Amino acid sequence: MTRSLRPRVGVTVGDPAGIGPEIALKAVEDAQVRAVCEPVLYGPSTADELAAYAPGQITAAAGRVSYDAVGRAVADAMAGRLDGLTTGPIHKEAWALAGFKWRGHTELLAHLTGTEHVAMLFEAPRLRVVLLTVHVPLAEVSGLLTRERVDRVLALIADELPAFGVSHPRLAVAGLNPHAGEGGLLGDEDRSVLTPAILAARERGVDVTGPLPADTVFRQAVEGRYDVVVACYHDQGLIPVKLAAFGEAVNVTLGLPIVRTSVDHGTAFDIARQGVADAGSLVRAVVLAARLARSRRTGLDRPAMGTL
Repeated sequence: MTRSLRPRVGVTVGDPAGIGPEIALKAVEDAQVRAVCEPVLYGPSTADELAAYAPGQITAAAGRVSYDAVGRAVADAMAGRLDGLTTGPIHKEAWALAGFKWRGHTELLAHLTGTEHVAMLFEAPRLRVVLLTVHVPLAEVSGLLTRERVDRVLALIADELPAFGVSHPRLAVAGLNPHAGEGGLLGDEDRSVLTPAILAARERGVDVTGPLPADTVFRQAVEGRYDVVVACYHDQGLIPVKLAAFGEAVNVTLGLPIVRTSVDHGTAFDIARQGVADAGSLVRAVVLAARLARSRRTGLDRPAMGTL
């Protein structure tokens, strides 16, 4: 990307049986998007292309085509033909029916880019949340919550938040257990895993507080006390995000060699192809991808586009 060019952002439409194609078409024609980037669609979006996929139906064919679109877009991004990537909503069961083992975009993108450690961030108008664990059963969270994992995620946040305009981010870590464990009375993970990682991060110069009771820390962040809350598991972090800013939040993958953003919602099969889907989250995701791409890649020339 040169300074005179808008960044080129790939937009995958997601599962063709959901609202992805509709919101993708709306997003690439949106004035905000056109003002900041050159969007490029990946996946079926025209009426003829979508005819093969019944709306609202979970199928292997739909899973395969949405998976393939992500693969092509990532390949173009890794080759420098895209400056960023925004992904539309996929259906995990459709991917499974198609024979793909990945539980979601985040895990697949790490694999396709050869990245060992990534983290999922949600950016909303008054709240940022990063997840320590992602698409795993709740029963597995405690075992996955290791000192090494917490160390890595805190370091990723400190390294990458400046690209969001936060030069010295204030982090708060939500406790895993009620009342952040009450000194071990309600579970030991907060004391034995989270606290040592937080203390070590402070020694590295990271402004981090916690572990704090999860039932209050998100309110404190919304009020402006913290720039990002680190949540221990998926629903702990996503419930407050979707309560405070559903349709306004953007999913960002930290740690990748490419810029990747996504929507904060799913396929919405119940309203597929009815013309009523709100593209707001996707518009925000593309605009943020363009902003992050410009921050990361200004001054780099792009190769010519290949076949999309």
